[in-house]
Amino acid sequence: MRLMQTLSLTLCGAVMLYTLSLSGQAPPAPAGKGKAARKGPPGANHPERMQVLIITGQNPHDWRATTQSLRKTLDDTEKFETRVVEEFRGSGPEVLAPYQAVIVNYYDGNARNRWGERAEKALSDFVSSGKGLVLYHLSLGAFDGWTDYEKMSGGNWRPNQGHHSPQHDFALNITDPDHPIMSGFKTPLNIKFDELFANLRWQPEGSYHVLATAYDDHSLYGAQDKQTKVGAGTDEPILWTTQFGQGRVFNIALGHGPEDTENPEFKAIFMRGVEWATTGKVTIPVPPEFAK
Repeated sequence: MRLMQTLSLTLCGAVMLYTLSLSGQAPPAPAGKGKAARKGPPGANHPERMQVLIITGQNPHDWRATTQSLRKTLDDTEKFETRVVEEFRGSGPEVLAPYQAVIVNYYDGNARNRWGERAEKALSDFVSSGKGLVLYHLSLGAFDGWTDYEKMSGGNWRPNQGHHSPQHDFALNITDPDHPIMSGFKTPLNIKFDELFANLRWQPEGSYHVLATAYDDHSLYGAQDKQTKVGAGTDEPILWTTQFGQGRVFNIALGHGPEDTENPEFKAIFMRGVEWATTGKVTIPVPPEFAK
């Protein structure tokens, strides 16, 4: 009799699990072993949040770790739902359609890593239609000769035009404290042990808007750097915006590696810059330690 009861209970349990699997529901957790529901778990759908796509997959920097860091910074605000694509070559507008903004963490380096005409047009059309774009660090060196990309960038790292001294701490001086991204920040902000991009190739003056600069001390360069340097140093744009059609573009030269994208100063600027590119407004508050 006891054996029959045991078999009956086992059969009932199996039927219950099979039924739940057909309905797409997970079986209930055993009593005392359940976990509290997480807010915004990976893969969850939150249509009320700003939908952001990170395009990555090629980069001589640690693109896997920096992408993970950028994504977590955004998703932790619970204002963004962020996804990643590691192969955008040959893509089209259907890939970008669900999103309000794109972040580029990509560097092509050679012709075979170019996205192709269809994918490049898709991004140009996406931004010009009024969507947001964020170009992060070495993506400012990507796609030499793609005219629309260079207009969206405002400034680009190009052969023999773009360099940096060894990583070091430097002061980030806010030049437009009234811009939504920078509003409320104290100045200067201390950037810890990052790369200071300098001597970029710039689009015509007036086609980009500088938000913050840093002083590039020419004495920090070694003799191996042959690019032209005038005087003891120059103030170099580090954060700037452009307008491309109806779209907003935020360009951020900071964030060489994953340890740099985890700096609180970087995170505070980055999340506010992405929100501005996405909506034209900024609601994410300035952390108290960086506030005026």
